Amino acid sequence: MINVARVAKTYESPAGPLTVLRDLDLRVAAGESVAIVGPSGSGKTTLLNLLGALDQPTSGTIAIDGVAIGGLDPSAAARFRNRSIGFIFQLHHLIPQCSVLENVLVPRLAGGWEESATATRERATSLLEQVGLQDRMTHRPYQLSGGEQLRVAIARALINQPKIILADEPTGSLDPATGERVAELLLRTHALATVALVVVTHNPGLAQQMQKTYRLEAGRLVS
Repeated sequence: MINVARVAKTYESPAGPLTVLRDLDLRVAAGESVAIVGPSGSGKTTLLNLLGALDQPTSGTIAIDGVAIGGLDPSAAARFRNRSIGFIFQLHHLIPQCSVLENVLVPRLAGGWEESATATRERATSLLEQVGLQDRMTHRPYQLSGGEQLRVAIARALINQPKIILADEPTGSLDPATGERVAELLLRTHALATVALVVVTHNPGLAQQMQKTYRLEAGRLVS
């Protein structure tokens, strides 16, 4: 599902070129769960951005389900993200003016979907029931706890039935008990949806529950 080959990422800085990733390789099978750990500033989020077609590598190739995403133009990259990838961000990025149900439906606004509005709404409702928020659908984000907001983000990531879920520090802003419950939910959701899951985390408990764990060191992944 994910095939990364000899990828490098270099940024220009006042002090000169800064290479964050170098000759990085990664393969993730369909339905597989992978954790990426490492110190802050090691390039974990940069790698997620590349996998999600939010950025492009300086060199090397990235293929997602057979699609080479490194050379996609902005429009094609946006369509690819919408159709193939579900994002779970540490800060959730929920829209405060929208209800929980409306936030889950936001990825469908890109258009071009053949599914009826009724069927989409029913699936969004089902996803919220799966994450235990059936009684919160009309609430606004500010009326939810941090763990509940993250559960909304998980449902939103699944609404387009993606092939891959990318999660950036999904438990980073939660207390240990809530983080453990959310980790269990994420793994259960991954199993039910049978998607590839890549999680960047500082949480060793979450990392240990993934099928594979890599550490990002000196711009490369170490098993």
